[in-house]
Amino acid sequence: MRRLESVPDKAIEVRELRKSYGPVEAVRGISFEVLRGEVFGLLGPNGAGKTTTVEILEGYRERSAGDVSVLGFDPQRADLDLKQRVGVVLQTMGFYPNATVRESVEHIASFYPHPRDVPETIALVGLEGHQDKRARHLSGGQRRRLDLALALVGDPELIFLDEPTTGFDPAARRAAWSVIRRLQELDKTVLLTTHYLDEAQELADRVAIIKDGLIIASGPPSELTPESASYRVSYDEDGRRVEIETDDPTELLHRLTSEALDRGERLENLTVARPTLEDVYLELTAEEESAAVTPESVVT
Repeated sequence: MRRLESVPDKAIEVRELRKSYGPVEAVRGISFEVLRGEVFGLLGPNGAGKTTTVEILEGYRERSAGDVSVLGFDPQRADLDLKQRVGVVLQTMGFYPNATVRESVEHIASFYPHPRDVPETIALVGLEGHQDKRARHLSGGQRRRLDLALALVGDPELIFLDEPTTGFDPAARRAAWSVIRRLQELDKTVLLTTHYLDEAQELADRVAIIKDGLIIASGPPSELTPESASYRVSYDEDGRRVEIETDDPTELLHRLTSEALDRGERLENLTVARPTLEDVYLELTAEEESAAVTPESVVT
């Protein structure tokens, strides 16, 4: 099987990727790259094309046009060497309902030449103490943890995490975040899709936002800003919360504090915040989110 030419520090390279379903073009010529050892977030509303993109990278869908390299291989060729170096957590996974957690992880581990230690993997995802529980008796959050264990037990270089914390309570989400950070410490590369914008902001080194099959913004979450004001200054006044958006918080704070001092008052609960990734996302995808559902919008 021919191996594609690829720069060593890039785990994924995508150039002018396109995917059509009949007359509907779900992905319209996107390009991006994922560096080895980073967590890369792929974000977008339902119907934007991100799931189609991820499934092409995983080798589950054929592309219509463009070039794709995953760990130096074309995923469309279904090379066994590539599959043994990749782990996948899908939005929904299937289990043998009567198999225990340990049996499920051991079964998947048997497919890989150099798997992780099974008990260590079970403990890593927070299922220690549940290893003898049958899959059909697991809660929704525990099933997602088992999904993660099955993806990690092969000790892959690259992990695709598609909505990995769906169904988790807040404590379980935080525990999953710790697992993902641990993967990065182990020099693993992670491509993450999530609808939790705080999750992407917390975990991703870089993100790309997809809308209507096109990438409309990309970069480190902290460097993405909406076209509107860059800062939000908030404080309490006369029993109400006042919020002011500004490009220059220094001048505004000087004026507000000077006026308060002249009145002999305090600015209660004063905060200065930059827009979060969620603010950026909502502004960039506002039209997409508010649009009526159409036949084209069901393509993910």
